[in-house]
Amino acid sequence: MSSAFDSKSFVAALPRRPGVYRMFDRQHELLYVGKARSLKDRVGSYFSGSNVSPKVQALVQLIAEMEVTVTHSETEALLLEYNLIKAHRPRFNVVLRDDKSYPYILLSTGHEFPRLSLYRGARTPGARYFGPFPSSTAVRETLNQLQKLFRIRNCRDSFFAHRSRPCLQHQIGRCSGPCVALITREAYAQDVEAAVKVLEGRSDEVNALLRGRMQAAAERLEYERAAELRDQLAALREIQAQQVVTAEHERDVDVFDIAGEPGEYAVSAMLVRGGRNLGTTSSFPRAAFAEPEEALSSFLMQYYANHEPPAEVLVGRRLEDAGALGEALTERAGHPVGVRTAARGLALRWVQLARENAEQALRMRLARRQGMDEMLAALARELDLPAPPGRIECFDISHTGGEGTVASCVVFGPEGPLKREYRRFNITGVTPGDDYGALRQALKRRYTRVRDEQIPAPDLLLIDGGLGQIAGVHEELASLGVAGVALVGVAKGPDRRPGQERLFVYGEATARIPAAHSPASRLIQRVRDEAHRFAITGHRRKRARRYNESVLEAVPGLGPAKRRALLMHFGGLQGVLRAGIADLAQVNGIGASLARTLYDHLHPGS
Repeated sequence: MSSAFDSKSFVAALPRRPGVYRMFDRQHELLYVGKARSLKDRVGSYFSGSNVSPKVQALVQLIAEMEVTVTHSETEALLLEYNLIKAHRPRFNVVLRDDKSYPYILLSTGHEFPRLSLYRGARTPGARYFGPFPSSTAVRETLNQLQKLFRIRNCRDSFFAHRSRPCLQHQIGRCSGPCVALITREAYAQDVEAAVKVLEGRSDEVNALLRGRMQAAAERLEYERAAELRDQLAALREIQAQQVVTAEHERDVDVFDIAGEPGEYAVSAMLVRGGRNLGTTSSFPRAAFAEPEEALSSFLMQYYANHEPPAEVLVGRRLEDAGALGEALTERAGHPVGVRTAARGLALRWVQLARENAEQALRMRLARRQGMDEMLAALARELDLPAPPGRIECFDISHTGGEGTVASCVVFGPEGPLKREYRRFNITGVTPGDDYGALRQALKRRYTRVRDEQIPAPDLLLIDGGLGQIAGVHEELASLGVAGVALVGVAKGPDRRPGQERLFVYGEATARIPAAHSPASRLIQRVRDEAHRFAITGHRRKRARRYNESVLEAVPGLGPAKRRALLMHFGGLQGVLRAGIADLAQVNGIGASLARTLYDHLHPGS
């Protein structure tokens, strides 16, 4: 421990009150933020001779200064701790590295024939959301079941507004055809109501509702309608029978448990809605030395910063601050939230399932890391690097005949691809087909930020190319003042097949050829292929947007604003091509004269 910090006198002056403490190093960098029911007892425990945890001792050795804030309650301390962690992201705290945006099902209530669709993002007033779901696959499976059952449309409003005959979804029995008046508004609303009840977990009510409608239709001698309702009822019962993990009582619950040890944790979140288990998802919070209970508590506080908590949160470990956590979530959510440890019955089975998923996720992560460690070590030996690279970046260029040039940069670390750090660069002002120029522009934009320390520098930079490419790259990096980066060009073999790559290390005149299918070769192929995939995906999107706009750009009098209005109104170029003159004239800014000119341009000879 630093001699500048007198822990004994500091602890002696602390009160036995709730509060938050902050630890700083000699450069006044914030190392750790913690909360306490009793500041004196909690802070004192770090400096106690009985605390022999190596990770805690490593932290204590760095402390040069501490500050505390006394609060009125443990709940207030919990909220303050969360705010400080979010603002400063101290390196010894539990920090979510892979916070997820969970998908919802959105019911678009602003339409007379509303649709159900997958939705991610901020929730806006005036719409109904169901979820969250653990994955987009769970959402699509649910939507697929609902469309089979209730035939609710899934098309966009712009597509719906311009139909003159039923689409394929109606023909295969997935839509009741409201766009061409094959179902009344009242009947469609009943189907939507039933779908909402299913999403809310009120399937028994839907069973009773469908039975009542079936009997009423039979009494009115509407036998075809009665048969449709009978089939709906049978399909709903079949779906209910498939849902084997179901609660005795319909309720919404989030279930969490944690596996691992300090420095390597996996947290599994299981979402239960209406008593139905929607599946699990795993996160891997950074927690340098926190014990499992502390790590789970901090994880929950950060998790619910972006997700609406249900009335009940089940955890697999006894949390000392469960009461304070429940109060904090209640205050944030605006409705009562209880955090409790599952002890028996279905709740215990749910927690056990979450724990099994957390353990499995951790095993898979460690297995992937072990394989990645092996490949990084082999690559270091292959390239004579002093140590396995901790960060690899790779660039690639994609275009079609020099048009729509896009550069990609992918990033790999010890855990594999770091997709949040991938970047694409739209290349402008470069001669079409000049891959050297495109690469230099992308490097300049990327490594200006590296030079200015906005992003970390890689240990190894891979370029798709040979000696010419890496010479140009080295010149560009030198002009930016970026040094200490190992530079390697990756060229395809004579048959352009995987396993024949030649590696051009900057400063060496001859290529190195790693053994086919060796760990080093597999890693290089993986990184290069990922850079190529990311570049070509961006190029195709850019080309598609360009095509949509270029067809309309040649129309006299049709400026950028009107082109955008047309594409938004009709949902894309195909919708514009299908539209008639009267339909085109309805778009804001497109009069009858321009609509005729546009139609004639899109349909020459008609």
